[in-house]
Amino acid sequence: MKTGYADLPLHYGKAPRWLFGRMVRLARPIAEIITLEYGQEEFLRRLADPYFFQAFGCVLGFDWHSSGLTTTVTGALKIALANANIGIFIAGGKGKTSKKAPEEITEKADVLGLSDEKIERLVKASRLSAKVDNNLLQDGYELYHHTFIFTERGKWAVIQQGMLSKTRYARRYHWLSDNVASFVEEPGQKIAAPRQEERVLNLVSRESREVREISVDLARERPTKLVRMFEEIKKKIGKNKNRREEQKTLFSYDNSLILPPHHEITWHEIAGIEKLNLRALEQAYERQPRNYEELLEIRGIGAKSLRALALISSLLYDAKISWRDPAKYSFAHGGKDGIPFPVDKQLYDRSIEILEQAVKDAKLRSKEKLDALKRLRWLIR
Repeated sequence: MKTGYADLPLHYGKAPRWLFGRMVRLARPIAEIITLEYGQEEFLRRLADPYFFQAFGCVLGFDWHSSGLTTTVTGALKIALANANIGIFIAGGKGKTSKKAPEEITEKADVLGLSDEKIERLVKASRLSAKVDNNLLQDGYELYHHTFIFTERGKWAVIQQGMLSKTRYARRYHWLSDNVASFVEEPGQKIAAPRQEERVLNLVSRESREVREISVDLARERPTKLVRMFEEIKKKIGKNKNRREEQKTLFSYDNSLILPPHHEITWHEIAGIEKLNLRALEQAYERQPRNYEELLEIRGIGAKSLRALALISSLLYDAKISWRDPAKYSFAHGGKDGIPFPVDKQLYDRSIEILEQAVKDAKLRSKEKLDALKRLRWLIR
């Protein structure tokens, strides 16, 4: 599985109208050709590859190293696929549009005649993939963009992006349904990031499995008991926050528990959560979740609640938490900012013309499809 880095500094502004219109027109035949030649699932697989997606954005002529590449390319592709008739659909988008993903998935899937069970699975995949990258992988990047791509057969991919305001960088996350055996343990998402962060609360790591199991058990307890436990831990660590780090492991809880020998849990981790979400914990107690995925689905159980449960699990039961960050392209037409050279509009329009004609020929004369696609050689001249 390819993983890698892609610089994504935050840039503001919009793609010029003259460019965005061309991006839509060029994205459509590219998607059609890949789908015609290799199938719907192969196109999803490519979109789920950070390298392909970055190259795709560059071919469309967008600024090669801007965070806006993610939002603009998926936006252009969403419009392009709406009328492409290749059985691939896109829901969601940037900001408030991302919240509409479940509604758009349901609407489009219903038109396709997908069963209620399949629609429910698609909506669940959209919701959980966003929750995982925002709440279980606590790397400081807050999601502001979520795009869900799915086929008429129920296969799906996700492209979403988070922002770290203090560094003015963004991090892009890619998902593919074929890679997801579990949403809460090593879900196989690929991450394009400018760097690896030193400390990331990684609750989807295999190393955090025991923490997840204990967190579910804790969520079944009465909320008042959890609050009391958490406040007691904060009090004990807070009293000694100015002492040497290694001395923090010497204090006991209720005179019976010795804190673990590792130093990952510090005052800053505890103090970062001012209070537990009592209402969310009450809902968890009422629902009695059977596993971590069900806990994650409970409304109100967000990053702070999951973090608190993880820290309690570690401090009380010496369960290991993973703090490892899982984060691990070419020009055809130029870039909108003139790098490496200004967009050649004439060349761009010629590329669209060649691709659109290739698709028409491929559809009309399936036996001569490969001959039609050979015209793509003009793109690399």
